[in-house]
Amino acid sequence: MKYRVKDRLNNEYEIKESNTVRFFYGTVIGRLFVRIFSLPIFSKLVGCFLDSRLSKFKINSFIKKNNIDMDLYEDKNYRSFNDFFTRKIKNIEFSKDKKVFISPCSSKLSCFEISDKGVYNIKGSYYTIKELLDGNPVYKEYNGGYILIFRLEATDYHRYIYVDDGTKGKNVFIPGILNTVRPIVLKHFNIYKRNSREYSILKTENFGDIIQIEVGALLVGKISNKHEEYIFSKGEEKGMFEFGGSTIVLLVKRDVIDIDKDILINSNEDIETKVNIGERIGIKKKH
Repeated sequence: MKYRVKDRLNNEYEIKESNTVRFFYGTVIGRLFVRIFSLPIFSKLVGCFLDSRLSKFKINSFIKKNNIDMDLYEDKNYRSFNDFFTRKIKNIEFSKDKKVFISPCSSKLSCFEISDKGVYNIKGSYYTIKELLDGNPVYKEYNGGYILIFRLEATDYHRYIYVDDGTKGKNVFIPGILNTVRPIVLKHFNIYKRNSREYSILKTENFGDIIQIEVGALLVGKISNKHEEYIFSKGEEKGMFEFGGSTIVLLVKRDVIDIDKDILINSNEDIETKVNIGERIGIKKKH
């Protein structure tokens, strides 16, 4: 399977799924294995291995295979693969302008307007805002706003930040079966129903109430948010994912933000936009 991505310079490229992923999600036998491996006990076992010193041998090959520039990250002796995977970047650049809306993470971004029906088909995956929030009626307040879907690949930076100054409520965790968020999965699984996720309401100073949802994936097993009720600052670290592909979803209310046009155009053409953590993705709407 191929899917289309553009960077902010309008350069388009395609990403192909690996043979391993095509086997697990493109064949009957493979999908049977996925159902077994997605049980919590398997995820925990893999997580324990990736947290152990035995996993250190994977680090160098991962860096080489994915051409990761380690000069961008803090210099340290990693004790395990997960320790390396959650490595911290030296410096995150972002606009201090209060009107600028920034990306919470490095990812491939899609953005859509939230319709009256609230049902979405993105790359074959059907879900509703209500399902994402496990029935919390607050979803009704976001009709006519935007849903921003940030899909992180294994090679992306897996820490994420707050997009503005403000205060947050408690984290609400919704357990689920962990499955990879790679696009090929969407033919066979509704990933947002099956994946564990955690959401909180962010009362931001400049963009109103934003709901942020972190979605776990196969081999992640843990969404690590740093705070419960908390006063936060723009650009401050909010949390991180452990190993695997993961997704962050932001829900923004109507008439709050003008999303950058290239992102909207790409999304309407079923193209994801590559964005970096802290990068501008919109501007506060003028009233």
